[in-house]
Order: sequence, then structure tokens, then C-alpha cells
Amino acid sequence: MEYRFLGRSGLRVPALSFGTGTFGGKGPLFGSWGNTDVAGATRLVDVCLDAGLTLFDSADVYSGGEAERILGAAIKGRRDQVLISTKATFRFDDNDPNAVGSSRFHLLRTVDAQLQRLGTDYIDLFQLHGFDAKTPLEETLSTLDDLVRAGKIRYLGVSNFSGWHLMKSLAVADRYGWTRYVAHQAYYSLIGRDYEWELMPLGLDQGVGAVVWSPLGWGRLTGKIRRGQPRPEVSRLPGSAEYGPPVDEEYLYRVVDALDEIAAETGKTVPQIALNWLLQRPTVSTVVIGARNEEQLRQNLGAVGWNLTPEQVARLDAASAPTPAYPYWHQRGFAERNPFPV
Repeated sequence: MEYRFLGRSGLRVPALSFGTGTFGGKGPLFGSWGNTDVAGATRLVDVCLDAGLTLFDSADVYSGGEAERILGAAIKGRRDQVLISTKATFRFDDNDPNAVGSSRFHLLRTVDAQLQRLGTDYIDLFQLHGFDAKTPLEETLSTLDDLVRAGKIRYLGVSNFSGWHLMKSLAVADRYGWTRYVAHQAYYSLIGRDYEWELMPLGLDQGVGAVVWSPLGWGRLTGKIRRGQPRPEVSRLPGSAEYGPPVDEEYLYRVVDALDEIAAETGKTVPQIALNWLLQRPTVSTVVIGARNEEQLRQNLGAVGWNLTPEQVARLDAASAPTPAYPYWHQRGFAERNPFPV
């Protein structure tokens, strides 16, 4: 397994990390992803560690905390062999007005609860799951800095922030000498390239590494969806697509056609090629893969240890090229002064 630095930090993380959204299976969204129990999770952790994949990503809202509890049970007795990443911000309890957001009250309480569910006394990477515009940044960042100084958190990151959310947060942290964010867990795939417009240049400039979620485009790049063929009967897509961005069918088929061509050339699977493309993009520190079972996991692990050729990358770039929103399409007309990140 290749290891990379997490942004501009000294922490090295595996190029592939494992997402625990399939653990627990509670609720309509997570139930459509999977329902892995402790025994199944323990086996998946075994396979990951054998392959050198040591970073496991979770969140408090995954199956209402059950995913964290299952992960904690699966790594029991080998905490020193793994890195734990988890998240919080979204509403955790409908009956508690303070069980949401990035307030000092909520962060202190939720981190303690997460530590208990995970069966550990520290979190390697803690990320805000979304931006909280109703809590002052100074309150959020000073609280996170306190948690780092207390030894409960080692590195900080965010998820699903816009460019200005992230840049303002970094500026406030710098102003007061508080711990900086070094990671941004963001949606990025061959059929979802919005990350490249502003967040990627920001990440390069500010030393924030991308932790990529949903790298297969909400299950659309698994190789099961192709032009002129019926949708698979067994898939998580119908239960989760409404939570993700819409994708034009012709655009999707154009990308899948290119993936199929390169699969025939390389002998690799469509998901392996889609993941390998991401691993060659600027700022990407780790790509979060998920799996309902050992077979899916082993297939995804086959995305490392080789590289697409520059010509193959260029073909995938062309097939998946989106039309940027303003002002990014305008800036691309002046590549001499605004070159694409490399």
C-alpha cells in the first residue's frame, strides 16, 4: 500500500482508506448501503490490515452511532495498528436542540460520546461533517484546539465545505494560533469533478489534503451500469441516489464507455480504473472505499500498485470534462495566469 502525507501535516495515511457507512444498516440511507455486523466488520478489518490499509473512516450519524460502535469492536485489541477518522456536526438527536452543529457544547459532548463508542481515548483525524453558519468560527476553532491540546484529537479536518468556508476557517485559526485543518473530506469522482474548480487550488495553496468520499459516483461507476442495459436488481443506487447529485445519463454513459475501453486495454475493472484516476489527481491524500463484503473490498484494493498511462488519464479527463460554473469557465480562458493544478 502506498502511503501519502495528509495535507501539509506529518501524518502519513494509506492511499486507500475504508469507509464504515455500511456498518450497522440503520435507517433508509444506511440500510441501502449495507448492514455489516461486528463479525463481518472484523473480517473486513483483517483484510484491510493485511493489505496495508490502516485508516478507517466513520461518523456519529452513520446508523445513529452504530457504525462507530461496530468499528470499535472490530479493532479491539489492535488500536495501535489503525488510524481512526470520524466526523460530527449533523443532527444526532431530534429531541435535543443542542445535538447538532459545531458549538462548544455539542463538540465537547459528541467527541466524548464518540470516544466511548469507538473504545479509544483519542481520534486520529476528527472532521466537521459540514459547515455551521450559526456558530461563530472562533467558538468552533477554539474548542477544536482545546480538544487537540487535551489529546482527544490528533489532527483536524472538515467535510463538505465551500472554498470560502474553508479559507475563512484557516484564516481565523492562523490569526489566533489555533490548530489548522489539514484535510477536507470531499465528494470527487469521474462524474463529479466540481472539487477541481476551487477546492483543489485552495488545497494546494493551503496544504489541505483531499479525503475523497463516494469515489465511484454514488455507485454509478461500479461497472454495473452501461449504455442500453437495464439497471442491476441488486444495488445500493436506488436507495441512495436521491441523497446525491443528479447525473445526466448521456454524460454518465460517455464516462462509462471510456472506462470500458481502458478496462479492455489494462485488464483492470471499471471501479479499479475510476479509483486509480482519482489517486493521480492533485491534493488527493486518500480515497475512501466502501464494501459490503470481502469480495468487493478485495476488488477495490486492486486499484493500487499500478498506474494508468498519461494517455489513458487524458482520455478519461476528456470523457468526464464538465462545463464549470462562473467564474471558473472564464478563468480557464486565461490558462497562462490560472493554470490547472498539477
